[in-house]
Amino acid sequence: MPLALLALAISAFGIGTTEFAVAGLLPDVAADLGVDIPTAGLLVTGYALAVAIGAPLLTAAVVRVPRKTVLLGLLGLFVLGNLLTAIGSSYGLVMTGRVVSALCHGAFFGVGAVVAAGLVPPNRRAAAIAFMVTGLTVANVVGVPLGTAVGHAFGWRTTFWVITGLGVVSVLGVVALVPRQPADPGASLRAELSAFARPQVWLALATTALGFGGLFAAFTYVAPMMIDVAGFPPGAVTGIVLVFGAGAVVGNLLGAKAADRALTASLLVLLALLAVLLLLFTVTAAVPVLAVLTLAVIGVVGFAAVPGLQARVLDAAGSAGTLASAANISAFNAGNAVGAWLGGLTIGAGLGLTSPNWVGALMVAAGFVVALTAAVAGRRTSLQEVPA
Repeated sequence: MPLALLALAISAFGIGTTEFAVAGLLPDVAADLGVDIPTAGLLVTGYALAVAIGAPLLTAAVVRVPRKTVLLGLLGLFVLGNLLTAIGSSYGLVMTGRVVSALCHGAFFGVGAVVAAGLVPPNRRAAAIAFMVTGLTVANVVGVPLGTAVGHAFGWRTTFWVITGLGVVSVLGVVALVPRQPADPGASLRAELSAFARPQVWLALATTALGFGGLFAAFTYVAPMMIDVAGFPPGAVTGIVLVFGAGAVVGNLLGAKAADRALTASLLVLLALLAVLLLLFTVTAAVPVLAVLTLAVIGVVGFAAVPGLQARVLDAAGSAGTLASAANISAFNAGNAVGAWLGGLTIGAGLGLTSPNWVGALMVAAGFVVALTAAVAGRRTSLQEVPA
């Protein structure tokens, strides 16, 4: 793999850490800023909304700018946003910092995926994207727990000072390792928007939102499931989440190889397996050992689909893939938000703490249907284009 991918992975690690680190520090943040826990929790919600809304808008604004320049500008926003978060003396300033850093998130992964894919031969595109995304999955396994530990030991602001420093390292890495890629002379906002006239792009985005949203419909409520259903003590949840994260890292790398060999077939198989596993988790969640094993396999299978989901959008968008790639990041986040919301509704309706698992299974099954529809439609189009 080119060294440039390492610079992208380090950047992804920093971005992934800043996204979720605040969740483990909410009581500290709330006490320091003089707000209640639900209000502090909006720092997580605000970040997610800024990712979903900002990714396509910011990417659209820079389609004619050289991609290395775009990456450096986005990482500049990342450094600025985390710096504002670290020094913010009021809730409003901290929220502003969160939103600014979130604007980097979606656009970075959208543009970064295109840059990563362009660094390798076509048959290695999914693997290159997966290597970059590994930084994000490792952030969930290492970065977030470490950030939480640092925040508890030295104050929550220290965590964001460290992340700011990591952002500076990421800037230097991109400067030194990522080759300059001139802007596509044919690139324009109109050309990028033209990708959205293709039904296959919308089908790919829907597959992402449903498939990954279903995973997070269940995972959002893993803590109460493990404590109140499986019977684990609260202190065990961190270790259980680490098991899931380790599975995610392995799955991301395995999924890339599968996607490079057979993109459509591997994606369909993975979505079908994930739907079955989520249904199974409804039952195994009550048995401690089986609950952890099932969750680990869900991490492997769920994240194995990520490289394929991103590569599928790039394939569907053709040469106008930058904005579509960013829109796919929005689809990931929108799906996660909807999945978590639906899971919460079923719990609130008295259907039990394991009900988000079958909600997730239904969402993933719907994603499978959409992906199968896209495959059938794509095959018909290909047959029609074959000259008689």
